Formats: sequence, structure tokens, C-alpha cells
Amino acid sequence: MQTIQVGQLKSEFSSVLEKVHKEGETYVIEFGKKHKKVAMLVPYKEEPKKRIFGQLQGTLDIPDDFDEESEEINWMFYGKE
Repeated sequence: MQTIQVGQLKSEFSSVLEKVHKEGETYVIEFGKKHKKVAMLVPYKEEPKKRIFGQLQGTLDIPDDFDEESEEINWMFYGKE
């Protein structure tokens, strides 16, 4: 972890971002004469999206004949036999 003043960060912004991205470097950003720590620049890590199984349970109505064939629909898709 490195510390960097706001003025230095402004002048070296592209190179600092490159180090954060490629090397995983972390920077603490300081402000003012007293070097007050105001922010932290860390590498971005994308969190995998969590799948919630059963989230629609109880909200869907599936008819009992859902998987039965229909002559009318078969005719629309396949035509006359």
C-alpha cells in the first residue's frame, strides 16, 4: 500500500491507474498540509452474480398438461402429416 498526495495523483493519474490495474497496487490518497487521509484507490474486482434458486416459487402456475402435445400446435409447426 502506498500513500500519494492529491497533487501528485493529478499529475501521475494514468500511471497510478495502470499500477492499480496491472499490479494490484493500492493507494491511500492524502490531502492538505497535514496529509489527511481522505480516500483509497483499490483494484476493482467484479463479484460473480449470485443465483437464487427457487426465487419464483409460488408465483408461477404451471398447468398439469404442460408437457402434453397439442394437435393444433403440431399442425402449425409441422403442417399436414
